[in-house]
Amino acid sequence: MMKILVVDDEKMIVRGIKFNLENEGYQVEAAYDGEEALNLAKTGDFDLIILDLMMPKLSGLEVCMRLREFSQVPVIMLTARSDDMDKIIGFEYGADDYITKPFNILELKARVRALLRRSALKSQAEDQNLITFGPISIDCDRRMAFKNNESVELTGREFDVIELLMKNPGRVYSRENLLNIIWGYDFQGDIRTVDVHVHRLREKLEANPAEPEYIITKWGVGYYFKG
Repeated sequence: MMKILVVDDEKMIVRGIKFNLENEGYQVEAAYDGEEALNLAKTGDFDLIILDLMMPKLSGLEVCMRLREFSQVPVIMLTARSDDMDKIIGFEYGADDYITKPFNILELKARVRALLRRSALKSQAEDQNLITFGPISIDCDRRMAFKNNESVELTGREFDVIELLMKNPGRVYSRENLLNIIWGYDFQGDIRTVDVHVHRLREKLEANPAEPEYIITKWGVGYYFKG
């Protein structure tokens, strides 16, 4: 069930939005000032926040700015003003969409559905570029590797090797294959450079490099990643 936080100091508006969204099947929590909203956002795992611009303690802009320091949750900003500059500032502070009061509840629900769809598609795309097996993860977009969620420094070639192996778990690559794919057919160095890179990857990513669980040698053939 999708979880939404509704933030507005006008309790009648909050009740109306909460009632309509709960009828759509969403789980809804409410806050009535900026500080309460920020505290809830830090502790609750929300899929979307509907945030009023003008509130006591912290304004919607301040909440949005601080929120972006620790979360990329989608935000729909509510405002009683239709000034384009307010909207531009809101987007600069991290809002994803804007709706002006008074609003049609059907329009708000449509915007909620659209933003949640976009967020889900974005998350799906990001997940496809993050590959994880056991304690080992790689982020293909940022070309970063992790062991037990801690960053591990790899050289460019080391990352190329582990990326190829993890994208094709179980597939055995000979040293010649790896050399041609990673270093190129015109590479003039020693074929043993592949062994050196595999050894370094085991040192950095395996719990026990002497008895690797993931970067495996197929004796007489080559190397593969055990997924």
